[in-house]
Amino acid sequence: MNRQIILLTAVFAMNSALAKEINGCEIRSGTLCAEMNLQGANLQKADLARANFLQSDLSGANLQGAQLLNANLHLANLNGADLKGAMLDEADLENTTMVDAKASQAHLRGARLKSADLTRADFTGAQLQGADLSGANLTAARFRDSQLQRADLSGTVMRDADFRGANMKGVKLDNATLAGADFRGAVLDGLPNPWPTITGGCQVAPARPCFLTRLSKNLIR
Repeated sequence: MNRQIILLTAVFAMNSALAKEINGCEIRSGTLCAEMNLQGANLQKADLARANFLQSDLSGANLQGAQLLNANLHLANLNGADLKGAMLDEADLENTTMVDAKASQAHLRGARLKSADLTRADFTGAQLQGADLSGANLTAARFRDSQLQRADLSGTVMRDADFRGANMKGVKLDNATLAGADFRGAVLDGLPNPWPTITGGCQVAPARPCFLTRLSKNLIR
C-alpha cells in the first residue's frame, strides 16, 4: 500500500513539473493562450496539441519537435521561430507571419497557411501534403525536397523560392507568381489540363524554358 502511495506521489510530482507556465500560459495540450507574449519562449518538444495561440507573439520561440496538431495559430507571430521537426498537421496558420522561420522536417499535412507571410522561411524536407498555402507570400522561401502533393499554392508569390527536388504532384498553381523560382528536379506531374495561368518567369534548368504566362509542359516529368 505504501509503495502505491509513493508511486502515485511521484507520478503527480512529475506531471506537475511538466505542466509549466510561461507568462501566464499553461504549457499543455488544449491550452488557451490567445493574444499572449511568448516571444523567445522555450517550448521544445512541448505537447501543445489543440492549443489556442490566436494572435500570440511566438517570435523567436523554440518549438523544435513540439506537438501542435490541430493547434490554432491564426494571426500569430512566428517570425524567426524554430519549428524544426514540429508536428503541425491540420494546424490553423492562416494569416500567420513566419518570416525567417525554421521549419525544416516539420509536419504540416493538411495545415492551413492561407495568406501567411513565409518570406525566407525554411521548409526543407517538410511534409506539406494537402496543405492550403493559397495567397501566401513565399518570397525566397525554401521548400527543397519537401512533400507538397495536392497542396494549394494558387495565388502565391513564389519569387526566388527554392522548390528543388520537391514532390509537387497534383498541386494547384493558378494565378501564382513564379518569377525566379527554382523547380529543378521537382516532380510536377498530375497538374490539371488546361494548364493553370501563371504570371512571372521561373527557372527550371538552363536548357529547359519556362513560359511567362502559362506553365510549360517542360515542367512536367
